[in-house]
Amino acid sequence: MQSWIRFISFGIIAAVLVMFAAFNSRAKAPRANTTFPKPALDQPVAATKGKEVAVISGGCFWGIQAVYEHTKGVISATSGYTGGTAESAQYETVSSGKTGHAESVKIVFDPSEITYGQVLMIFFSVAHNPTELNKQGPDWGTQYRSSIFYGSPEQKKIAEAYITQLNAAKIYSSKIMTQVVPLNGFYPAEGYHQDYLKHHTDNPYIVINDLPKIQNLKKQFPELYREY
Repeated sequence: MQSWIRFISFGIIAAVLVMFAAFNSRAKAPRANTTFPKPALDQPVAATKGKEVAVISGGCFWGIQAVYEHTKGVISATSGYTGGTAESAQYETVSSGKTGHAESVKIVFDPSEITYGQVLMIFFSVAHNPTELNKQGPDWGTQYRSSIFYGSPEQKKIAEAYITQLNAAKIYSSKIMTQVVPLNGFYPAEGYHQDYLKHHTDNPYIVINDLPKIQNLKKQFPELYREY
């Protein structure tokens, strides 16, 4: 389904989105009575304040950005594009699915308050459906792929170990499809994409696909949740 659908607020489009969201929520739900596990391999909590960066992608960046803006220890979350060139990092071009870019989010966090592994725990549990590779809900295409763009060997090791851990525990009924690939540039998206959920809470796409992510974050990880 094309990206422009996200900007349309007509009732018929909302009905279609309800259908897709209902199907997607069934697909991504962890097994019943399962407590989402913390990463067995993770960084230690830092002794002093600092800044580290995580870059992830998993569907439309609106919802993922909002999830991390509600996460304690996150200093900033920016919607953008990762995987292609600077020249092709524009929304309309990326929406073609031919640029190599994924809609992604750059998360700057304080490692004395939240670890890289905890950032990934939220990514896998509430931010998106990791069992789907090139689609999320009503959005289809490689620009919506599930990826972790690591910035160091340590991040790569933690991400790969966590995927192995979750698959072995059969947290999901299907295999996690998330790609772990090196970070080769992040390009911020256009201004109108930044804080989109915060400014458009009544948009049907947001109501159906993204607000439940915020609710799930608060429910599953109250110790990591914060208001704006």
